[in-house]
Amino acid sequence: MHGSPDDAPGAHETNDGQDGHGEGCSCPRTADLDGTGLAASSRRTFLRGAGVISAGAAAAGLLGAAPAYAAGEAKGAAKGGGKDDDPYGRTSMTPAPRGKWSPDPDDPRFTVVVMPDTQYMFDQDRIHPVPVEASFRYVLDPAGRAGGNDENIVFLAHLGDVTQNGLTEEYAAATKVFDLLDRAGASYGVLAGNHDVSDTDQRGSTPYLKTFSPARAKRSPSYHSSSPDGYNTCHIFKAGGRSWMLLSLDWRLSEQGFAWANSVIKANPKIPVIVTTHEIVNADDSSEASLSEYGQQLWDGLIKDNDQIFLTLNGHFWPPGSTVLKNSAGNDVHLHITNYQDRYYGGAGMIRSYRFDLNRGVIDVATFSPWIRELAAKGELNELAAKEIELTSPVDYFSVAIDFEQRFAGFAPVPSRAARPARRMLVPGTLAYWRFDEGGKAGKDVAAGTVVKDQAGHGNDLELRSVPGTAAHALTWTEDHHPDQPGHGSLVFAGQGNPVTGAYFRTVDGAPINARTFARGYTFEMFFKVPADWDGGRNGWSSMLSRSGSAGKAGKNGPAATAEEPVLTLSLSSGIELQWNVYPLNQTGAATNWSHLLQQEEWWHVAVVNDGRITKLYVNGCEEGRNPNSTNIGLTSLDLPFLLGGYEWDGAINQVFHGSIGDVRIVDRALPPSSFMNA
Repeated sequence: MHGSPDDAPGAHETNDGQDGHGEGCSCPRTADLDGTGLAASSRRTFLRGAGVISAGAAAAGLLGAAPAYAAGEAKGAAKGGGKDDDPYGRTSMTPAPRGKWSPDPDDPRFTVVVMPDTQYMFDQDRIHPVPVEASFRYVLDPAGRAGGNDENIVFLAHLGDVTQNGLTEEYAAATKVFDLLDRAGASYGVLAGNHDVSDTDQRGSTPYLKTFSPARAKRSPSYHSSSPDGYNTCHIFKAGGRSWMLLSLDWRLSEQGFAWANSVIKANPKIPVIVTTHEIVNADDSSEASLSEYGQQLWDGLIKDNDQIFLTLNGHFWPPGSTVLKNSAGNDVHLHITNYQDRYYGGAGMIRSYRFDLNRGVIDVATFSPWIRELAAKGELNELAAKEIELTSPVDYFSVAIDFEQRFAGFAPVPSRAARPARRMLVPGTLAYWRFDEGGKAGKDVAAGTVVKDQAGHGNDLELRSVPGTAAHALTWTEDHHPDQPGHGSLVFAGQGNPVTGAYFRTVDGAPINARTFARGYTFEMFFKVPADWDGGRNGWSSMLSRSGSAGKAGKNGPAATAEEPVLTLSLSSGIELQWNVYPLNQTGAATNWSHLLQQEEWWHVAVVNDGRITKLYVNGCEEGRNPNSTNIGLTSLDLPFLLGGYEWDGAINQVFHGSIGDVRIVDRALPPSSFMNA
């Protein structure tokens, strides 16, 4: 886009005769040059009007020393134009070696870099590519980004207006800079803006197309296809363990262009899509964006009915802004405008990084100038550059929350993990394995007299117990389960304390596990969920698993002992922290492990592992930080039952669990996380 009163007017006209201008733009209509429909112009008036010294003065030492390109320019002039009389060979960096591009396709954290309008870097005899080179250097150099937010860049998307006037000599300069990406084997996309071309994508040959042809696009490892006219390109890249499509669409799609874009999405129906083009939305001073006239055409003809499109990026207008619209499927589409050519040094090669974090369900967005960062590192900042090193306003530095699994479920649902037979869960040393997918009908009460068999076949069966006076529906079957749970069923406990009510299970009298002391180690595992109506005062400190027999009865009377409490409990605190509180064989007091605070209405997996010396608690396969360092060996036993969902105080039932419990497994040795039931 542009904001200069003497910008090239011919390039501003759209295919519908409308001007696509920033606020306050007044472009005189002059004759076009060299048959492209574009006109020559200057940005010097704009720079003077903005109170900025001219680019020529900058080359002469505005930054404290002549920039690298200025020295190259002077050298070329002294030799009559340089090698092959090419005055545009002013790149300042050593060409990146071929094959350097190697992002991690499986890392759930990856970055798409966006570069908006670079037209003032390539403006007739005002060729100043160094800021763009610095941005490319940032994209291509993982070592230079070490420790930063963008350590896994997977794609670079240019948003159009590569040049100011669409002239052959401007592309002669631009192509040398983009050669850096080609030599490195980078995945990138380029598209034409209104300063590069005019009319629709059926315009035929132009200097832009000769420079950024389909043949050149094919060099990118992400290249998928081009429209027959050559102005629209589809890229598919791998990131976060899946494929992503990015469409680089022309300034103005024709009917044929719309048909092509829709067809390439239809041919890849399970791939999420990012649309990049030069114009879709513009923004007001509050940064609230809205569809432009042409943007409405794109919305109606491409975006709204293709649920795969979740993000669109465009330049052209300023200021930056964003909006969220609902598509025909009722899902969010995020539409962002980014353009900084109105700022110091024509935008100073400013880029915007979109860092996807699939684990957190967020895209973190940052805006900065790698070139100005380099100047700062060399101590060459001037007053204006110092203000542009990075932009941290809410419209330039922000996060977008997206539940990617939910957002993409309509076209690429994550398949549910199939149930696994019990025999596959019987790892060596399994003492007991209980699951609840073969019990009663979902939603029905667990009937009196129900026995849950030990799938390990050792006779460690569970029998139902109920607190006197407990009402119906205190314990029910459900098909709800953790997505990685082997058995697709669980129990819903509706117990509480103060006063105690509810139903629970306990191992039968004489079960072999009742007497086990686990002196050589153990692994206790289970899946569970805390419901939305959990109340810390009523349900806190209830046990999901415990062992009958009090510490006092077991002779545990050390400083960390509580005589009335059970010798083993896996409980939830009133704040929904896991607590493993046990009395080891070698201690007179208790040993305790804790988790962090857990969320309600979410399934969790917990594993408590002892290797014969040290006990560690894991949540969802991740080791917790609040694990004791003290040696604790085995588990005290009074040859009394284990309780599932029940808790005793001084030998009497005192609390019943409130929540859901899925598969439970007890093994007589330490298992690695790779062997847990959720692995």
